Amino acid sequence: MLVKNAENRGQMEFVSLEDMVPQDHLLRKIDAAIDFRRIYEFVEDLYCEDNGRPSVDPVVLFKIVLIQHIYGIPSLRRTLEEVNMNLAYRWFIGYPLNEAVPHFSTVSYNFKHRFNHATVEYVFRWVLKAAAEEGYLDTEAIFVDGTHIKASANLKKQARKAVPKQAKRYAKELFNEVNKDREEHGKKPFSDDSDKKPPETKETVVSTTDPESGVFHKGEHKKCFAYEAHTACDKHNFVLGVHVTPGNVHDSAAFDPLYDELCKYYPEWRWRSMSGIYRCTKSCTGSEKRKLSECLRTRKRSTACVTHSTEAWPR
Repeated sequence: MLVKNAENRGQMEFVSLEDMVPQDHLLRKIDAAIDFRRIYEFVEDLYCEDNGRPSVDPVVLFKIVLIQHIYGIPSLRRTLEEVNMNLAYRWFIGYPLNEAVPHFSTVSYNFKHRFNHATVEYVFRWVLKAAAEEGYLDTEAIFVDGTHIKASANLKKQARKAVPKQAKRYAKELFNEVNKDREEHGKKPFSDDSDKKPPETKETVVSTTDPESGVFHKGEHKKCFAYEAHTACDKHNFVLGVHVTPGNVHDSAAFDPLYDELCKYYPEWRWRSMSGIYRCTKSCTGSEKRKLSECLRTRKRSTACVTHSTEAWPR
């Protein structure tokens, strides 16, 4: 029997968001596992105590950005549109149906001007600490790789600009080690006159729309302005560290800060797996000193396992 549905779009109903969101929804599990009230401790010093306009709840701002990254929504504008219409999203941030969600520019402004890098880092480390206390992290083996992310910038809108060359970080460290060895053997150390020389420059293509991005072109990929996110994770897929660079920065140069961050927070790690393109003097020297084992993936998709030790490493 054919039944035609009556369109009762103007019907008024009394509903509860708590009843509308399934009990097994992912956001329910996240809300039960994480005490988001801890965020107030991290941002309390960034707000005035006794004057100014009432702010949007900082927990709501962090939850909105969390929703964006969990569900891969490309922009904050689109994220707020989805939050406005999605019952589960509204339940997660604690906004009833008749309350207007924050404007996307409010979220963007707070993360650009109020919440600094240290604030986001505190929240990131706090979540990882909670996972570690529950026994979910395994930092003995760490996996590192980079992913290029296309920037929202037209390749035709560009300009050529002379920028100073960045000195290789490990070159300074190597110079200091050589001088230390010479002093131990009673020899005169070399003089460092690098600071007296004018910095060398190179000409590069810069986007006029997004100057922080870089031109990326590899193999059959189309040339574009992009970024590269270098990510380290454990075997349970927990992200342990991220370092973002312009798309034209070589992986070996971007490895240094990520390596130092991993050594700072996870001194117990003894093994790492990464793309062979990360292999550089800094990587090998650090592995030798810490007696790490490496698994390097080469361009031919083969895998080479290398064990570094003070006895085995060639002089």
